[in-house]
Amino acid sequence: RAPHPPRSRVMSGQMSREERRRAQELEEARKAGLAPAERDEDGKEINPHIPQFMAAAPWYLEQKKGLKHQKAWNDVDKKEGEGASGSWYKRGVKTFQATKFRKGACENCGAMTHKRKDCVERPRAVSAKKSNADIAPDEFVQEDVRLGFEQKRDRYNGFDASEYSRVVDRFERAEKLKEEAAKKRELEKKFKETREDGAKDDDDADAKNQNSDDDSGDSDSDSELAGDKDAQGFMKVNKRVRTAGGGASMTVRNLRIREDTAKYLRNLDLQSAYYDPKTRSMRENPTPNDHPSDAFVASGEGGSKSSALQKFAGDNVNRGTGDAVGFERLMGHSAAAFDKGQEIHPQAGPSAAELLYKQFREKKSALSQSTKSSILDKYGDASEKTPAPEGLLLGQTEAYSEYDRAGRLLRGAERAAQKSRYEEDVYDQNHTAVWGSFWKGGMWGYKCCRSHQKGSYCTGKKGIAAAEAAGDLMLDNLKRREAARLAEEELNERDDAGDVNAERRGMKNPFGDESKWGEKETTTTDDVALDPQKLMDALRKEDERLKTGEEDDGEKHEKRGEKRNKRGYNADREEAEPTEEEMEAFRMKRKREDDPMAAKDAGTKGYDLV
Repeated sequence: RAPHPPRSRVMSGQMSREERRRAQELEEARKAGLAPAERDEDGKEINPHIPQFMAAAPWYLEQKKGLKHQKAWNDVDKKEGEGASGSWYKRGVKTFQATKFRKGACENCGAMTHKRKDCVERPRAVSAKKSNADIAPDEFVQEDVRLGFEQKRDRYNGFDASEYSRVVDRFERAEKLKEEAAKKRELEKKFKETREDGAKDDDDADAKNQNSDDDSGDSDSDSELAGDKDAQGFMKVNKRVRTAGGGASMTVRNLRIREDTAKYLRNLDLQSAYYDPKTRSMRENPTPNDHPSDAFVASGEGGSKSSALQKFAGDNVNRGTGDAVGFERLMGHSAAAFDKGQEIHPQAGPSAAELLYKQFREKKSALSQSTKSSILDKYGDASEKTPAPEGLLLGQTEAYSEYDRAGRLLRGAERAAQKSRYEEDVYDQNHTAVWGSFWKGGMWGYKCCRSHQKGSYCTGKKGIAAAEAAGDLMLDNLKRREAARLAEEELNERDDAGDVNAERRGMKNPFGDESKWGEKETTTTDDVALDPQKLMDALRKEDERLKTGEEDDGEKHEKRGEKRNKRGYNADREEAEPTEEEMEAFRMKRKREDDPMAAKDAGTKGYDLV
């Protein structure tokens, strides 16, 4: 396998050192202007200052040095090919018109581009084939116009600029007529002035002055309009015709006042509403995120809310005004009626759809009026009541009252207090005062019995005395509890110091915490003093009893067949009550079945509290 040549030799086209040196010298001479420029395949000169990476063509194109490879290789002819600028359907093109009938032409008109059955001209009384006269010209057969992406969306594609000359001519003729009318009015004005100057009558002079003032005002306004052509038609409203987007057909000054902000300047964000420069329309709202209160601006410096003007919110807002709303409702009603089985269609039968919608509105209005009347008849209408007398409305009355300086009534009747909408002076449950007449401790109540329970039965003075006694008893209980707490604290302090009395000098629990002594079944506050020797004897007896069996004496006698009670009926001996030591031993040695730690499946194998 032969080795690859060096990369430098490949890039240089297998050039030797001498050839490479001569090529470099030639390139420098071309850059200095001493040697003629190199030419490409088309014979065009190549700029020697173009960098190598731009001028060198890829190896797979197999072309010489130049910039031909930089252009679009699939570019078609700009005059007739696809995507050609200005390519459009030709209109009014004249083709060949023969003077005599040709074989294979249309028998009716004589054109070669169609046959008799495809002829759009009316059937002649004498066909062109028989008359051999008035031969129609051949139609221009339009080839398929292939448009690219940009050409399909170009609004001015196919526009003939020469057609605008007719618009200019029409405007110039209108301006000329306006100037002639202004000159005519000026001449009539001067003629009237010269004629009225010769009159000597005062009445005629007064009439002259009055007429001259009126005519001068008209003439001055006409002369101003004639002198300032730019101001003519500035405030005139023209019909929106002859445009695809509904724009005005006149000049730009009729569309926007110079002081107003342009639509495309209201929001400079590129993602905002789209502005169409040809029709000068912006359908969406350019500022949709503004607060609704900012949608109005004052009409002047001293403008108020009433004289406010609404900001521009898009051209689509106009679609919800005028007859558009009624038409939309008509279409909705027709669609709903068609869904319910009515044979109605707004396009096929517009008059029938309009009549049906009118009947529907009349029936709906009558039904709503009858419903409203029935509700008003049942519940009344406060807005249609008979108005109050004027004297009562103005606060005037014939009653006479006198008051002193302190506000006390001296003569006349006391003014009646105005009552509220709620019932007043209602006494329930034998109360003599209303609820809320008493307040104490942040709670409302009845003043007659000082009860804070709403709806309770009144107890009168006895209830007040009982409430006071209950309050005193509560205070006494609090004082006793406080005294007991202080005494307990003092006793604890003395116990800690070692100074205890004989009553509390008993033996403490030898088994530790007092919770092990039992469940505190006694209600006494003092601890029970236990004898340690007696407690040990009791524990020993309890162990013996548990070893022999947990049955009591009654169960043993029943097993032996003996009676439970061997004593006689009139026996004098009595059973001795268990001592405190025996009860404590029983509590310490008894089994606690409800203890989860002593269960069989607990894994603790039981435990002894002692």
